[in-house]
Amino acid sequence: MAHRVDEIDKRILYHFAADARNTATSDIAEEMDVTPATIRNRIKKLEEEGILQGYTADIDYKSIEGYVTYQFRCTAAIPDRKRLAQSALEIHGVITARELMAGSSNLVITAVGADTDEITQIAHELSDLGLEIDDESVIEDEYHTPYNPFGPEKVSKRPSLTDFMSLAGDAEVVEFTVSEGATIANMTIEQAVDEGLLADEMLVVGIERDGDVLTPKGKTVIQPGDVIALFSKAPLKKDSLEAFGT
Repeated sequence: MAHRVDEIDKRILYHFAADARNTATSDIAEEMDVTPATIRNRIKKLEEEGILQGYTADIDYKSIEGYVTYQFRCTAAIPDRKRLAQSALEIHGVITARELMAGSSNLVITAVGADTDEITQIAHELSDLGLEIDDESVIEDEYHTPYNPFGPEKVSKRPSLTDFMSLAGDAEVVEFTVSEGATIANMTIEQAVDEGLLADEMLVVGIERDGDVLTPKGKTVIQPGDVIALFSKAPLKKDSLEAFGT
């Protein structure tokens, strides 16, 4: 089963895409109302699932005297596309190979050369692999920005909803963080039920705390920074989660 990415995961990916080197887990934790340990655990899971695949350096080769970055748009037979992409990476000077879902110009190769002679040699080696070069050009500049839908919302919402699923029969599962100063914070689940903060149709089915997943019990204390998974037999009302926010 594919890993389900929630809002905490998305926020991690957003900040790492913006500046992985200078992103502190404590900053993301504060933004998402969870603990740094929870963020570190989420990062590990994203790496294990192959979603967060690496921390690639953004190098401006053009600033190094004489070096040029080239892009080749090539056509490969679809059954051979992956193999040819991997083979292209073995050519001296090739730094990326990108497969495209297309019949022609379906393989984009980026290469760096110290001079035009090196670029010409790379083009010859790509052709020798069996790739047809459709177009080639010098990359002048490249700009990056993180995927904005994974970033912070303009309007803060507390508690912070991190995931939502609709189930059969109008049932719902929501995942959210418990805010500092929330009414329900530091209460046991039993106390929350007794005081009417958890309706009869609502059931706490999971708690993520400091990177660990707890099995909720009546005596379990709900703490600020917990990521709560809540099952509801009926659609949640607008104010159903107010006790978990500030």
